[in-house]
Amino acid sequence: MTRKSSVLTTIHEQGAVLIVRLDDAAEAERVAQAAIDGGVRVIEITLSIPKALPLIGRLADRYTSEGIVVGAGTVLDAATAASCISAGAQLLVSPQLNRGMLEQASRHQVATLSGAYTPTEIVDSIEAGADLVKLFPAEFGGPAYARTVLAPLSHVPLVPAGGVTEQNVGEWFAAGVAAVGVGSAITKAARPDGDYARVATAAERFLSAVADARA
Repeated sequence: MTRKSSVLTTIHEQGAVLIVRLDDAAEAERVAQAAIDGGVRVIEITLSIPKALPLIGRLADRYTSEGIVVGAGTVLDAATAASCISAGAQLLVSPQLNRGMLEQASRHQVATLSGAYTPTEIVDSIEAGADLVKLFPAEFGGPAYARTVLAPLSHVPLVPAGGVTEQNVGEWFAAGVAAVGVGSAITKAARPDGDYARVATAAERFLSAVADARA
């Protein structure tokens, strides 16, 4: 199995991508570590985090050998994609379709999750070579929108991001999505007192809800 195939298999098996978008790199690193302790196997470190590339490198060095997928989020162009791949990212995530990013990922056999919303954008993303399509922003249409889109596009591995919670994750999988993206429900669980054990607990609960929804 190639590295890219292994990454995609991990995403499909876990059914969830943890999106870490915080204002501080040290907090983001502690959150990522706690979430991994809670069972998370796929983490997206967004480039909005200060010093995100070194953070991706540290996490990749520490966890890739354990089968954890460390990805980069908010990858908007080919040059940024190349920098993320050099840092050790195994997954590139964008909020929109950028063909340069997809081409760079394909060249290095790195998995991609490309953002789209309308049926045209979703099909364009698949035709451009995206491995998975990120339905973004997902909270405005909700599971009903995903179900409607997937009726004619059932072959598309759709991954909604935005508005996915432990309480509604079952509705998303019932709509036919391949996996889900989740963020603050887990990443901000340690606030306000810095108890990162709560991040691990939130991750465990969310992943349990995903498993129940897919059973």
